[in-house]
Amino acid sequence: QVQLVESGGGLVQPGGSLRLSCVASISSFSVYTMGWYRQAPTKERELVATITSGRITDYADSVKGRFTISRDNAKNTVYLQMNSLKPEDTAVYYCNANWVWRAYWGQGTQVTVSS
Repeated sequence: QVQLVESGGGLVQPGGSLRLSCVASISSFSVYTMGWYRQAPTKERELVATITSGRITDYADSVKGRFTISRDNAKNTVYLQMNSLKPEDTAVYYCNANWVWRAYWGQGTQVTVSS
């Protein structure tokens, strides 16, 4: 059974940093495109960042220059380093694994940016 387990969320002050992790129990993890999405209250889920099997990355305009996505295939883990956090980054952050017709989601981790 495929599981994606996120961790690393929490409460942080504006300007602070957090690193999210997502461990995936997926065989052939390295072929999957991994992504982070987020959903704020009353808003739709939106893409934050993705990283392909070839380590090509893509980011939402709102996080470019502040967030960095990376992966460690030996650990079946994808990371999201979030710096210079803003109150508008507050959301539940979800990990996603995508390959051909297969798509899996984690349960989400809450990130709250507030003073």
